Amino acid sequence: MKPEHTYASLKIENIVASGKIADALDIDYLSSHLDSCTLDRKKFPGAVYHITDPKIVALLFSSGKIVMTGIHTNEEFHRALAVLREQLHAAGAAVIDDPMVAITNMVCSYDSGSKINLNKMMLTFNLENIEYEPEQFPGLVYRLKDPNIVLLIFSSGKIILTGGKTIGDVKKAIDRMIPKFLEIQ
Repeated sequence: MKPEHTYASLKIENIVASGKIADALDIDYLSSHLDSCTLDRKKFPGAVYHITDPKIVALLFSSGKIVMTGIHTNEEFHRALAVLREQLHAAGAAVIDDPMVAITNMVCSYDSGSKINLNKMMLTFNLENIEYEPEQFPGLVYRLKDPNIVLLIFSSGKIILTGGKTIGDVKKAIDRMIPKFLEIQ
């Protein structure tokens, strides 16, 4: 069945990727030899490396693990990983030829195009999947199990989707939920 909505308003806000890029990293050395790489062990156990092209932040840990954030496309993820590998290698780090780094979370925004009655939604849907306390947060939190995505739903019709590993996961969540939202209006 073809969905009655489009993905025109779907926007990737942030992609987080993590994994192992080396068997170990000397983050003390790297933070003193890479521009825009800082280390403050009192505040955080890893080095924070700001890369300008593409504009991302990489958290580097002595275990060889990394977390990359600020990515907006799958292509940018691969380019950022290549740039990071190249710069770490140039600084003397023994990086893995084929690093085990993968997208772990996508944060997307979507506009359903119509208002959503959150109170009615609260009464209609399975309560174990919903958190709604308008005195504390203006949106309804809906935890979808397949795909495993959390939706922050606002009465304006705007939705934040988080937890997806692919844009396909995000679109599947939209396809499952938007018709239900529109049905209860």
